Amino acid sequence: MHAASIHLAWLALLLPLGAALSIALLALNRPAVSARLSIGAILAAFGVSLVLFTQGVEGRTAWTWLSLDDGRVSLVADLGLRLDHLSRLMLLVVTGVGSVIHIYSWGYMREDRSVGRYFAGLSLFSFSMLGIVLADNFLMLFVCWELVGVSSYLLIGFWFERPAAADASTKAFLTNRLGDFGFLLGIILLWAAFKTLDFAELEQRIGAGTIPWVPSLVGLLIFCGAVGKSAQFPLHIWLPDAMEGPTPVSALIHAATMVAAGVYMLCRVFFVFAVPGSAAPDVIAWVGGGTALLAALIAVQQNDIKRILAYSTLSQLGYMVLAVGLAGMAAGAHPIPAMYHLTTHACFKALLFLGAGSVICALHHEQDIWRMGGLARRMPITFWTFLAATLALCGIPPFSGFFSKDAILALAWERQPVLFGLAVAVAFLTSFYMFRLVWVAFLGPAKSQAPDHARESPAVMTLPLLVLAVPSVVAGFWGIDAHLLEHFHPGEGLSETGWLAQLTAPFHHAPVAAFSGLIAALLGIVFAWRLYSHRVQDPLPDLLGAAARPLRDKFYFDEFYGRLIAWTQDTLARWADAVDRWVIGGALVKGASGSVELCGRLLRLAQTGSLQTYAFLFVVGAVVAIVLTLGW
Repeated sequence: MHAASIHLAWLALLLPLGAALSIALLALNRPAVSARLSIGAILAAFGVSLVLFTQGVEGRTAWTWLSLDDGRVSLVADLGLRLDHLSRLMLLVVTGVGSVIHIYSWGYMREDRSVGRYFAGLSLFSFSMLGIVLADNFLMLFVCWELVGVSSYLLIGFWFERPAAADASTKAFLTNRLGDFGFLLGIILLWAAFKTLDFAELEQRIGAGTIPWVPSLVGLLIFCGAVGKSAQFPLHIWLPDAMEGPTPVSALIHAATMVAAGVYMLCRVFFVFAVPGSAAPDVIAWVGGGTALLAALIAVQQNDIKRILAYSTLSQLGYMVLAVGLAGMAAGAHPIPAMYHLTTHACFKALLFLGAGSVICALHHEQDIWRMGGLARRMPITFWTFLAATLALCGIPPFSGFFSKDAILALAWERQPVLFGLAVAVAFLTSFYMFRLVWVAFLGPAKSQAPDHARESPAVMTLPLLVLAVPSVVAGFWGIDAHLLEHFHPGEGLSETGWLAQLTAPFHHAPVAAFSGLIAALLGIVFAWRLYSHRVQDPLPDLLGAAARPLRDKFYFDEFYGRLIAWTQDTLARWADAVDRWVIGGALVKGASGSVELCGRLLRLAQTGSLQTYAFLFVVGAVVAIVLTLGW
């Protein structure tokens, strides 16, 4: 029974792949059929995941894909799956949130002319993400990692006839390839050093001691993959532009799948970073903290509802990466706060994006919050669920985000006071820009005629909102942290306490962190209310003065990268031109032709056409030959 249950993981993995292939081959032009196949597959995968989670199935199953042994080099390539506390939790999150987004997609996309292509891409994306979650070695992880990149390219650029969507998908693909190049180098270095890519074997061998420079270098190279996939500085620029895809795609990418893959990977291979003497944890922590602050500042001056949520995702991912780095600074620590926040964030961020999609549909694809207003009365289900997710994101108790964010703040307070202060500042900014959105779009006066005819979305779109609202409210005291503790410290996460004790636990084990985060969040809400409660125009640019423009223009990162790429391209072009002109065309082509021409001219001197000259040269040659012969 146990062995059979482990093999159910293959079923959960292959169901979305089967749906993607079936749609591509049989139902590409049949919208209803393609939707049923895709939704049915992810729901079935969720059912399997639920069985695996509730039964507490653990173990490994592998299929040998390639085996080589020439006596000097031995290479075994396995496609292996691992079930443990970490993968079972992430499996449940991905399939659960994915199921809700799939159902919502049918209501959002049913009028699109390419519904079949959309659901085929969605199923391929789900398969790829589940492969990352279940991977037992770096080989399978990297293969699925790249498949996520390909499928995200297809989904972000779904409306490829729009230049902005085509550019956004290309930008996302190329930016991720930069991070993946470092990731691949790290994997190659691991194999060169330890002759294995299996997670369990690598953990044992790295823990037993290694070459001094290996932990830092490998850790930083592996982190490059997470920098790209989880959109950390300086490869963060692709994620806001990914909003050009359909809103359900935005929810999928920003919540439980693509961007979460980087953080999950860091937690899965945490043993690579948690090595005494490694510089990787410090770099990871500061990159995460810097990204969190940078994205929060930019979000303050964004007016597109999806872009505000996109920069919110960047900021929260920074929180998670910060937690991974902080955990790696001390021996024996584990990244439980990072995974805890990843789990709760998946629920409320998916809810926020789906709520934004409901608003966009009701306003006929209007996304500027300064053309909204008064939507709370016209769309009550969307508003109340959106508010619940906002409170969770801001870290207001008893909503789920409070508990996971508190765990990160407590870790920062313990390990690095400067990063703790930065994290508290981000908590203030998060509450400010999110309640700026709420006041302007939902509670403030109407700022155009667009909201006049807004109506609540159909049940196929509001039901997923209600489903996601439940974990957004109560997931904080569902025992997710205890489940993760059981993974990293077996036997310590089994004790259960009452819900009231769990509700108040942050104020007991880390009161400074809990109260600091809560006060910062409440101040952000109050500040947003004072500025935006009755405004029809944004007063913040006048308050900030010249500082408002850099925030609005995203600190000019896109312009900087554009000029950097253009300069690099021009420089390479000039060098290539110089090499072509002076080396290839000059030294090689003209040099060779000149040498041949010179030899020809010299030989031509002997061709006079005079018979007397030829006779004379013959006689001279004969005399010289005779003299040399006699002399010899």
